[in-house]
Amino acid sequence: MRFDVTLLAIAALALACGGPSRYQAEGVVEEIQREYGQVVIDHEDIPGLMPAMTMNFDVADPALLDELAPGQRIEFVVEYDQRGYRVVAAEVIDAATALPGLEGDRARLANLARNATPAPDFALVDQAGAPLSLADLRGKALLLDFIYTSCPGPCPILTGRHVSVQKALPAELRDRVQFVSISLDPEHDDPDALTAYAQARGADLANWSFLTGEPARVDAVLGGYGVGRTRQPDGEIDHLVVSFLIDGQGRIVKRYVGLDHEAETLGRDLRAAASRDPGPAASRDPGPAASRDPGPAASRDPGPAASRDPGPAASRGSGPAATLP
Repeated sequence: MRFDVTLLAIAALALACGGPSRYQAEGVVEEIQREYGQVVIDHEDIPGLMPAMTMNFDVADPALLDELAPGQRIEFVVEYDQRGYRVVAAEVIDAATALPGLEGDRARLANLARNATPAPDFALVDQAGAPLSLADLRGKALLLDFIYTSCPGPCPILTGRHVSVQKALPAELRDRVQFVSISLDPEHDDPDALTAYAQARGADLANWSFLTGEPARVDAVLGGYGVGRTRQPDGEIDHLVVSFLIDGQGRIVKRYVGLDHEAETLGRDLRAAASRDPGPAASRDPGPAASRDPGPAASRDPGPAASRDPGPAASRGSGPAATLP
C-alpha cells in the first residue's frame, strides 16, 4: 500500500499534537450520501483500528465528498476519537474499480427507510426471551438502532452514545420512551449474549429492549429499514450505521446516519417526540367522540332529520378513538 506524502503528514501531525488518532487506509468507494455527509467504503484491514469490512464513514468536509465517486479506489485517512470514525483526507488512486457487490443484497444508504413514513414492523424476542413487536410499543417514542455483540468498532460507540441519552432523560418521560437495539447477528446473539452486551455498556433494561430472533425474520426487518447485513468469511458483518427516531404513532421522525451525532441532539429530539405523544393509553384512546361533539345530532336538528336518521350518531362511528388509526 502506498500513500501520498500529504496523507502521511496529516496522520503524523495528529499524533504529534496529541489529538484524535489517525489511521491510513485503502479501499473502494461504494456510495456517497451528501445530505448526511457519508461515504461507504469497502476497505482493507486498518491495522490498530478495525478489520477489513464495508461501512459508512462520516465526512465533515463537503469539498472532500465532492472529490469522491462510487468505483474509485482511494487511499484515505480515518480520524478516530473514541466517539466516531471520520474520513479527513483521501486520494484517488484508481478511478474505475468494478463494484461487483452492489447489485446483490448489499445495503445502500439510498435504500434506508425514509422520514415521515410508517416504520417497518418487527416481531422479535428481547433479552429476556419475551416477544416484542413494534405494535406493543405504540404510544412511545423510540430510538431504534442495529448492533451485534461482537462488533469490533461502531456498535459499542453507538450503544454508548444512546446510553448517555438514556441517562439524561427526565424521569417524567422515561415511561414514554423506549430504546430498541436489533441484532445484526441473530445466529450468535441469543438473549443471554444481548443481556451481557447491554450490562457491559450500562444500558438500563427498564426501557431498553435488545432484540433477536430467527435469522429469516431478522433479515426481513433489516431489509425493511434498509440496513442489511453481509457476513464476511472472518465472521465480521458489513452493515450501515444508522438510527431511527420513531414517534408514538409508529412513523419515522428522523434518521441519524453515521456516528457524528451528539447525545444532546439525540436527547432533545427524543424528548420532543415523547412530549408530543401523550403516552401509550392516551395515544390509543384520546376519549369518546362526545368530547369532540358537544351535543347530540338532535339538538342541532330538532326537525324531521330524525326521521331520516333513526339511530344516534354513535352508530355511524362516533365511539372511542381507539377505533381510529
